[in-house]
Amino acid sequence: MSEQKNEKIVVGKLGSSYGIRGWLKVFSYTDNGESIFDYAPWFINQKGKIVELNVESWKRHNSGYVCKLAGVDVREDAQPYANVEILIDPVVLPALSEEEFYWRELFGMQVYTTKGYHLGEVTDLMETGSNDVLVVKANLKDAFGQKERLIPYLEEQVIKNVDREAQRIEVDWDPGF
Repeated sequence: MSEQKNEKIVVGKLGSSYGIRGWLKVFSYTDNGESIFDYAPWFINQKGKIVELNVESWKRHNSGYVCKLAGVDVREDAQPYANVEILIDPVVLPALSEEEFYWRELFGMQVYTTKGYHLGEVTDLMETGSNDVLVVKANLKDAFGQKERLIPYLEEQVIKNVDREAQRIEVDWDPGF
């Protein structure tokens, strides 16, 4: 899979300023909230330009987190960073085994049944509590009249093979669903 050289992924969001010394609230989108601070440096999109940020310090605050950015020492300097998404370079993410995937890697993959029927393309993933679910946008000329399919991400039971190279997922699934 060829990744764009400057691709960045969203891992959280900076919130409003906190206190008078330039701290900001942090909303993490990572599974383990604190791991957002392991991914350095951070980037933000500031008026169409990607700007690098370095976290000087962070701490838990109530049920969330706050951080101090390098060079931001007063509340007024922190305010321009409020409500912007935190981006990282995907290369700082931990490496996964061959059988593991980051959700973002599955987007755009083509989904086929074990019998070769093309179900469509992965456009989203959902967490349901019991298992994750692939959201598959069906082809315009789908023989079963489907526009979208929700396919449970159950390895071995439903998901038979994920081929990164071919950008293809093979599933044991009834195309009529």
